[in-house]
Amino acid sequence: MSPPSGTGDAADRSRPAAPLTWLYAPGDRPEVVRKALVSGADVVIVDLEDAVAPHRKAYALDATADLLADPHPVPIHVRVHTPRDIPTLALLPGLHGLRVPKVTHATDIDRIAELAPGLPLYPLLENALAVEHAYAIATAHPAVRGIALGEADLRADLGVREDSGLDWPRGRVVVAARAAGLPPPAQSVHPDIADLEALAAGCARGRALGFFGRAAVHPRQLPVIERAYLPTPEEIDAAREVVEAAGTEPGALALPDGRFVDAAVVQGAHRVLALAARTA
Repeated sequence: MSPPSGTGDAADRSRPAAPLTWLYAPGDRPEVVRKALVSGADVVIVDLEDAVAPHRKAYALDATADLLADPHPVPIHVRVHTPRDIPTLALLPGLHGLRVPKVTHATDIDRIAELAPGLPLYPLLENALAVEHAYAIATAHPAVRGIALGEADLRADLGVREDSGLDWPRGRVVVAARAAGLPPPAQSVHPDIADLEALAAGCARGRALGFFGRAAVHPRQLPVIERAYLPTPEEIDAAREVVEAAGTEPGALALPDGRFVDAAVVQGAHRVLALAARTA
C-alpha cells in the first residue's frame, strides 16, 4: 500500500480527537463490562483473550454478543481470542472496533478485514517480528485505524528485564503510526492497579516518547492517565502564545520574547489547545 497523504497542518487540526483512555473488561463478566461503560473511559475494550480462562471462552463470546446486540453511548471494542470469534460479532450494532492480538504480518490484517468488512481494526504488535513490520501492518488495509504494542508478550519475547528496554520498540511503533497517518498509539496497560505512582511515572515517560493516552485494567487508573496526558496550564499558555503570534501567517516567526518558531511548532501548539478543549 502506498504511503498515506494528508498528514500536514490542516489535516492534523481537523482530525477527530483520539481516545485518551481505553478500559479493558473481561468478556465473561458482563456486570464488570457494564460498570466499565459508566466509568468515564473514552473506549471500553471487552476482552475475550487474556482476561478469560480457557473454559470460559465460549460463554464470554456469547455474553459479549448479547451486550453488543444494542448500541451503547460509549464506544465498545472487542479484543478477540481467535479469528473464529469475529463472525459472531462483526455485524452487531454495539461494536465499534476490533483489537486484534498477535498480529505479525500485514497479510494477517487482510484476513481479518475479510471477516469484518468495514469494521475499524486495531492490531496489537506483541513480538519482535511484529515490531519490525510495524509500518507494513499500519498501512496494510484502510480498516486499520490504529496500532499499539502488547508489552507483556513483547517483553517475554525479547527477554527484556528493565522497562527502559522497551523504549526502542515503543519509539518504533510511534514512528510507524505517524508515518501511516494514524493517531499516536496508546500505551499498553500498567498491570499493578495499586501502584498509581508508577502508573503516573510510566505515563509521563510514554508522553515524552510520543504516545497518546493509555489502556487501563481498572477504573481507578483512568484519572491518573488523564492527568498525565492532558496539558498543564503552563503548556496551554505557551501554546496559546504561539498560536496567537502565528495568526494566519505561514512559515517561521519570532515571538515577542525573541524565540523563533516554525510551522511544526505552530502545528503542535494547535494540538495542545485542541486537547485542552476536551476538559473545557
